[in-house]
Amino acid sequence: MTPAPFHAALADGPDGAQCVWLQAGAARIRVAWWKAGQKGTVLLLPGRTECIEKYGRAAGDLVARGFSVITIDWRGQGLADRALADRMMGHVVRFDEYQEDLDAMLAEAERAGLPKPYYMVAHSMGGCIGLRALMRGLPVKAAVFSAPMWGINMAAWLRPVAMVVSSLARPFGFAHRYAPTTSGEAYLLQVPFEGNVLTTDRDMWDYMRQQVLKVPDLALGGPSIGWLKAALRECAELAAKPPPKVPAICGLGTAEKVVDVPPIHLRMAGWSNGQLDLYPGAEHEIMMEGPAVRKRFFDRAAALFEANP
Repeated sequence: MTPAPFHAALADGPDGAQCVWLQAGAARIRVAWWKAGQKGTVLLLPGRTECIEKYGRAAGDLVARGFSVITIDWRGQGLADRALADRMMGHVVRFDEYQEDLDAMLAEAERAGLPKPYYMVAHSMGGCIGLRALMRGLPVKAAVFSAPMWGINMAAWLRPVAMVVSSLARPFGFAHRYAPTTSGEAYLLQVPFEGNVLTTDRDMWDYMRQQVLKVPDLALGGPSIGWLKAALRECAELAAKPPPKVPAICGLGTAEKVVDVPPIHLRMAGWSNGQLDLYPGAEHEIMMEGPAVRKRFFDRAAALFEANP
């Protein structure tokens, strides 16, 4: 595959990263992997707005515990193809487009000879994509979620508005407008550390922020109305299905403000071999919180994976 740019100095990840372009349906995506430990390979699925570089430290945490890692720039973010002329607007027509990206990523893991078994760590929107993939038979032995997007968090007054607006988006030609209350500004550049809803750790906030400052093409703003419609439909469809049989842990900060929390509790309550793991005071980005929170998260992920060889 053609080598792709990888900003290793920004990622602050382990040595030996390989980064390639892949074709996923009509979109060109970017995948990076670290062939390291032989305990297996973690499929690391980022959230909306995120990029490979953001997960350099997370990859290092997993490599240090004996796992190889592969991660991805989903279509519409990072340096992957973006569907619209306004590159700051995140957009897909259907969420199954992300399954094409994941299939291409899995094929690359096979091509690169990354060690099996496969495991999954999935954050936010990646948790939504990952849950769908588990339901359709993604070949992983165990999964760990971080604040998964199994529901869209919005004010009570906005929910009926969003449903009406999103349902009318395509017929009236505004599917490519920003979703209500969002804009083309990147969150990391729009708000100060004080009062942010991502992390309580200043060092990790600066780490994430410096990436989009130094490489502006990595930045992404709000989603389109079309994306919102697709996300609402996907969350509703997933909620109606029983949980997969894969052993799972779901990490959730008690200060979560980004994704809708009740669907997470409901899903994990019905997951017979799943566990909800609460992190007191943590915000949305558990993998980007302080050292103690990160260590607990990755230690528990490694223990689950090692118990399911």
